[in-house]
Amino acid sequence: MLGETCTQREAIKRAQAAKKKAGGGKPAAKKTAAKEAVPLPRGSVRAAYSGTCPACFKDYAKGEVITKVTEGWGHPGCAPRQMSAAEREFARNKARIESGERFRGQRAF
Repeated sequence: MLGETCTQREAIKRAQAAKKKAGGGKPAAKKTAAKEAVPLPRGSVRAAYSGTCPACFKDYAKGEVITKVTEGWGHPGCAPRQMSAAEREFARNKARIESGERFRGQRAF
């Protein structure tokens, strides 16, 4: 009896090894090439469901890349561009000049 159980175990192990070698068993997880090929831009996600962009009012499909827009989620191209620190300072100074504010070194005319 003891000899039979050992041979049965060995036969089972050999069958399992052959099954693994042949590619049997659990199927490998499928990976979508499109999702892995291109990394998402920072601050962007893939849409979990379809929706409408609040900026351009066009629809986007499930799985499409979307980003945070002023009033919700929408197309990355519809999002306002972030200004650099130099651009923000320039805009602030331009507004101050246009409002009539005087700067040091300016003489009143």
